[in-house]
Amino acid sequence: MTTSAGTDWAAWQESWDRQQEWYMPDREERLGIMLDMVEALVGTAPRVLDLACGTGSITARLLRRFPGATSTGVDLDPALLAIAHGTFEGDDRVSLVTADLTDPDWPARLPYDSYDAVLTATALHWLHTEPLAALYGQVAELVRDGGVFMNADHMIDESTPRINAAERAQRHARMEQAKREGALDWSEWWQLAAQDPVLAEPTARRFEIYGEHADGDTPSARWHARTLLARGFAEARTVWASPSDGLVLAVK
Repeated sequence: MTTSAGTDWAAWQESWDRQQEWYMPDREERLGIMLDMVEALVGTAPRVLDLACGTGSITARLLRRFPGATSTGVDLDPALLAIAHGTFEGDDRVSLVTADLTDPDWPARLPYDSYDAVLTATALHWLHTEPLAALYGQVAELVRDGGVFMNADHMIDESTPRINAAERAQRHARMEQAKREGALDWSEWWQLAAQDPVLAEPTARRFEIYGEHADGDTPSARWHARTLLARGFAEARTVWASPSDGLVLAVK
């Protein structure tokens, strides 16, 4: 993942995308719908908060599609933020903020008081429902009137256990096949990061913060919509779904 000139950030972004797609083959589809809804509701030059941004996957796609957009990425993971910093270095449309979303004061670190859109994907499942509901209240205060919030994540409907079990078995069988064909899983990707001379130190700090993996709750899309309405949004519903995941959109 390195060249003689230094760390190849584009290669790390590509590697992250492939690792994430091992878990979510429809990842690009959900992110495409997310940007469709941004355009439909707040236009093509939005001010965006990329919440729990990681390497900046949403921001990269946002700016490719909407060159007039600006993005604030916020995360706590020092290794993923290092990749984001390397990727967007010199791009004045992007600002990156280190903050813990469980800290009640994290919004004070942001460069703006309000945003046209707050977007997040495959990130907030590490929170349990109570702190997630509190976070949704903070997000509602950051979204301008008429602005949007979207969360694409693993959302389980516990009322359909047989459907869930069948979908899970099929998905895992396909993942195992992809693994045999060379796909990297989460732990293998992090092992590579730990070997990179630039990422080794932030990767070590990352595991000091999170441990191996932070697992929260995966409530249903209905829970997300209901909670967003209770926390200050005017409308909320699912705008995309797979058998295991959903994209919930809320309008202020």
